[in-house]
Amino acid sequence: MGILRTLRTRFDSLAARTIVVVLLGIGAVHLVSLWTYQHSLTREAEVSNEARLADQLLNIKRAVMRVPYAEREAVAHDLSGGHIEAHWSRSEHAAPGGPGAETWSGLGARLRELAPELASDGLVIGANRTVADDPHLALISMRLPDETWVNVSLVSWSPRAPPNHGTLLSTSLMALGALIVSILMVRWLTKPLSAVADAAGRFYRSTQAAPVPEEGPREVRALASAFNEMQRRITSLIDDRTQALAAVSHDLKTPITRLRFRIDDIPDPAARAAAESDLVDMERMIDQTLAYLRGDRADEEVKPVDLVAILETVTDDLADAGRPVTLSGVGSAVLPGRRLALKRAFGNLVDNALKYGACARITVRDLGDAIEIAFADDGPGIPPDDRERALAPFVRLEPSRNRDTGGFGLGLPIALAIIQGHGGSLALSNGEEGGLLARVTLPKRPAGV
Repeated sequence: MGILRTLRTRFDSLAARTIVVVLLGIGAVHLVSLWTYQHSLTREAEVSNEARLADQLLNIKRAVMRVPYAEREAVAHDLSGGHIEAHWSRSEHAAPGGPGAETWSGLGARLRELAPELASDGLVIGANRTVADDPHLALISMRLPDETWVNVSLVSWSPRAPPNHGTLLSTSLMALGALIVSILMVRWLTKPLSAVADAAGRFYRSTQAAPVPEEGPREVRALASAFNEMQRRITSLIDDRTQALAAVSHDLKTPITRLRFRIDDIPDPAARAAAESDLVDMERMIDQTLAYLRGDRADEEVKPVDLVAILETVTDDLADAGRPVTLSGVGSAVLPGRRLALKRAFGNLVDNALKYGACARITVRDLGDAIEIAFADDGPGIPPDDRERALAPFVRLEPSRNRDTGGFGLGLPIALAIIQGHGGSLALSNGEEGGLLARVTLPKRPAGV
């Protein structure tokens, strides 16, 4: 499972998968073509060798039959050589069949084709009557017109074509060239898609639209055009929402300010304190709601920030106030980000731990390509079925809504939005010894940040 997961991760892109398919396809075609070519060469070599051997045997037969009886054995002996040993006699020496007889069936067919006079019973191919158990030896007896025989002893041979290294090299170079061209073509086709993905990441994390060049194949141009139009519409919606938020903030805070002045006219101290508490809750609700709706698309500049330094600022202020907060792990963790936004996200997570877990233990780890920050507490934790709800806006698992137990269900959603805006993730789980564990993972090179 681990190997399959690794392979799936490494070949997750369209370019990588296309290259793998092309490579496998070219490799399969290359191997099949080489096997077919070598097989045809072997077959041609078999046919050619059988034809040459048949001609040589018939030449021996014709040469022997043209000389007197007394000279025939000498002529047969002179024409022998290599794996052929010819003799003349008044009777056939071959016995039909025997071990390895099927090896010479093609040669027999060729001899009968070239010399029709041997087609009936003038040709005997099989084992030697005296040595009939050796499959590597065969004897061919050919009858002459005067009813005598030429007996040829043969040693079996392997009619394989020699390996053609030049063909292997040329086809390998051809396959390599096709693979290189395929890789370049895949990169050319997928480059516009990568540009769309990068632009989408940048647009999600900023207020600036990043138009994609409308070039490439027709389908890619249509995709780029639709994406650019979507960016323009979303930018317009964001601008309208920003203006509406500014108006709501002004319109709500103005009457709250007037109410603060009128509270002083309330003679009952208890009623005056209750009214002040309600106004504080209203301001906090407005601030947190606007912060959540505003999200992480602020005008703050992205630059290298030290996460440990930001956490030290948060924890030092709380420690000075006597709150049980600890920070451990690596001494520095620098990555591109928005300092104020990250400070707000970390502050929300620490406040959540202190609020519901009585303490906050922060641990920073360097994972190589990312930084992990764990926020642990000693509280009751969150049941698995409620963890997703805990990250939703305006959801509070704690039923009360007084100032002692928390805010308005926006602390974790705001932290999640900021962390996701930096290309990271926020996961909630329960610790091994109880309490909630909020694990933040931020990549060192977030796309689009």
